[in-house]
Amino acid sequence: MTDKQFVDGLIIKPPHEKAPDFVKCSISIKRKDLGNWLRQKDDEWINLDVKVSQNGKWYAEVNSWKPNKKDQPRGDEPGMSGAGSNDFFDDDIPF
Repeated sequence: MTDKQFVDGLIIKPPHEKAPDFVKCSISIKRKDLGNWLRQKDDEWINLDVKVSQNGKWYAEVNSWKPNKKDQPRGDEPGMSGAGSNDFFDDDIPF
């Protein structure tokens, strides 16, 4: 299991008590800190999970899950589309 990674310059808060139901959280960004944190990352995408700690504090944690090579489907397995699966042609299309 990897160590937990938190995002510098990103503050997650619960919605205000009078916020409408479609507001799920409030996010504050400290541009300088977040920018410095992002420049240290090489990944094109960074996924975050918004969580609530045991004492009720909201926070964002980096979701670093990546599929294992053995868990990814291979094209030559039964039921999986492999090479040539895009060669579909149907003469019965009515247009």
